[in-house]
Amino acid sequence: LGGSGTVAIVTSDGRMIVGTLKGFDQTINLILDESHERVFSSSQGVEQVVLGLYIVRGDNVAVIGEIDEETDSTLDLGNIRAEPLNSVVH
Repeated sequence: LGGSGTVAIVTSDGRMIVGTLKGFDQTINLILDESHERVFSSSQGVEQVVLGLYIVRGDNVAVIGEIDEETDSTLDLGNIRAEPLNSVVH
């Protein structure tokens, strides 16, 4: 990941956190700025919980990927229904 792009992180405990990657170290501890958690629900739209400057411990990172901000901005999060993510079992 070059530069400071917008990333989505799925944590081992089943959370999805989106933010601007500001830094990381060799154990994949991640520093995110302007971050929020996207909370999925099968009965209502996606809730976005503002976290701000946030650190995710490397041992809690299951998946990290870069987000295409143009595509992401067209998503209608209020109309997305999805089961909450399960924890990742190693």
